[in-house]
Amino acid sequence: MRLRIEFSTEPFDLDGVPAHALEARRVIGEAGLDVEVGPFGTTAEGEADLVLAALDKVFRGALGVGATRISVQLTTMPETPGGRA
Repeated sequence: MRLRIEFSTEPFDLDGVPAHALEARRVIGEAGLDVEVGPFGTTAEGEADLVLAALDKVFRGALGVGATRISVQLTTMPETPGGRA
């Protein structure tokens, strides 16, 4: 099964990128997922085991450096005949 996660960390900082956002981006970037970083959140997609393991690391890492809220949307991706979404 493939999953897509969309997440953002808070508090926001209009003057720069907060440590919790940098940590979340670092972790998700190292997870072997297809990642898209946007100004208000990050999207990543991949096999379920990789996505769920990465999400655990995002939670722990971002909270560990000051995140007060992490908003997440998790979506299952339909499989195509070739096996990928």
